[in-house]
Amino acid sequence: MSSQITTLTLCNYQGFRNKIWAFGMMQFAHKQLEGIEGLSFYKLMGSGKGLGFSPIPDWGMYCLLQVWENEKQALKFLDSSPLIQNYKNHTSQQATLFMRSRKSHGKWSGTEPFEVSSELDEFNDKMAVITRATIKNKNLLKFWNYVPTSQRPIKNAEGLIYTKGIGEIPIKQMATFSLWNSMEDVRKFAYNSKEHKQAIKLTRELDWYSEELFARFQPYKLVGDWEGIELI
Repeated sequence: MSSQITTLTLCNYQGFRNKIWAFGMMQFAHKQLEGIEGLSFYKLMGSGKGLGFSPIPDWGMYCLLQVWENEKQALKFLDSSPLIQNYKNHTSQQATLFMRSRKSHGKWSGTEPFEVSSELDEFNDKMAVITRATIKNKNLLKFWNYVPTSQRPIKNAEGLIYTKGIGEIPIKQMATFSLWNSMEDVRKFAYNSKEHKQAIKLTRELDWYSEELFARFQPYKLVGDWEGIELI
């Protein structure tokens, strides 16, 4: 158990120059993120069009996932980091969601980045979910052929507040972020959707991934505004 927290900073960009800048920062921001006090893990990620996984990039939306030893260090970074200020100068909209880890299994780039929090609020039912996988080269075609079917139910999922497909490398290293009203809503989607259950079955049978991770979080704070949605 720990006081570790995870932040997810979402960024929207408008205009060709800002989108080109954002794409370049997928490479150039690494130097500014290395060695930051209290930062134990981070990922710079782009996004896909629409909901869930998508092979088509959304050039206007990027995100920064960070894992911190505690909230104080995260706030210090957000308040004083030249990198974050630079992002603000280019974004049309930016918001950072603060989350505490509930449960995580699997690995991300060979590590287990999320520690179960000792500061969970028993009265906060909101649930954030991150799923992440590296797809084996030999399974890329089979995986993407089934994606439209597996994602069909998400559009009408009960209790879903927001979802977006994100990832480090298009096509091969993919992730999804979703925010729900409660754990019960997550369970209903997972166990009542025949398409989702079939996707899980195929994952086991075909061994789609070389690495995968599933993590649940308790979101508890939002800095900024995101598409007019009440994320918290």
